[in-house]
Amino acid sequence: MTMTMLNEYRVTGMSCGHCETSVRDEVSKLDGVEQVDVSAATGRLLITSALPLSDSAVIAAVDEAGYEAARI
Repeated sequence: MTMTMLNEYRVTGMSCGHCETSVRDEVSKLDGVEQVDVSAATGRLLITSALPLSDSAVIAAVDEAGYEAARI
């Protein structure tokens, strides 16, 4: 049985759907990521993964998209 993990982050600097898409695209590249839900309105990033994700990898992916993230 595969265990699913939920990781939540606060992302700052997003203001529109394009911002959400940029973050979603970068975070989706990480190994084990199954689903990415991101909202510019709330500044929340929820990641469902099959493998443990390192906070530094997620933060680096969000940084690559041009925004800042912190684990909640």
